[in-house]
Amino acid sequence: METYFQIRFEFNREAVLAAIRRQIHENRSGFIAVADGNVLARVHCDASFRNTINRSIFAICDSSWVPFYLRKLYGISRAQYCGAQIFRDIVSSGEYRMAFLGTDEATLTDLRQNIQQWNPGVLSMPFRALPFCNVEDFDYPSIAADLEREKVDIIWVALGAPKQESFMEKLSSHLTRGVMLGVGAAFNFFSGHVRRAPKALVQLRLEFLWRLLTEPGKQFRRCCGIIRHLPGIISLEHRHSHRI
Repeated sequence: METYFQIRFEFNREAVLAAIRRQIHENRSGFIAVADGNVLARVHCDASFRNTINRSIFAICDSSWVPFYLRKLYGISRAQYCGAQIFRDIVSSGEYRMAFLGTDEATLTDLRQNIQQWNPGVLSMPFRALPFCNVEDFDYPSIAADLEREKVDIIWVALGAPKQESFMEKLSSHLTRGVMLGVGAAFNFFSGHVRRAPKALVQLRLEFLWRLLTEPGKQFRRCCGIIRHLPGIISLEHRHSHRI
């Protein structure tokens, strides 16, 4: 693991998957943060949220811009491993029993229908919508008991940042096993309810523009927050790079 932008990252795909496998084999609970630009901005300005992120097992890099910044600041090459990709990798592997939590019944129904093509076993796995409430108001003991009865290894959570990270941290203390990952956008992409950006835009690191155009109500505030905090984020990391 390496710490940049005040977040403990694991960039290597094989190391991420091996860590998940080890955590499950040892019957330990925990969560993995999926750090995109929105998470970076919140970590920068909110110490409580930063502590939540850093109580995760580690974070994976969901932002294509983080590797770009690291190359400019440190001259190093690191890879993005986004939430949508780890979701597809793990679901397709057929290695684990999983639970899918959050969003709404329509999205979950279409998600199950689509991803059964990668892994028919998901048809016997739990897909649960969560009530719309504040993160403090979920019935964590009841949710945990349900997951324990289902004997799940992987728990996918779709509540959107920062809510899903706080949800996973709180739920973790009620679980005896299971690795949680917050990948809200993956549910939308693979259910077909939101179309992901064309590959060319993804390669140009312009996926955020596509999402801004296709989901303006949701993404405009996030983009403004990222832009507002970006100079401070880069400045802080630039000072850190000169101390190494």
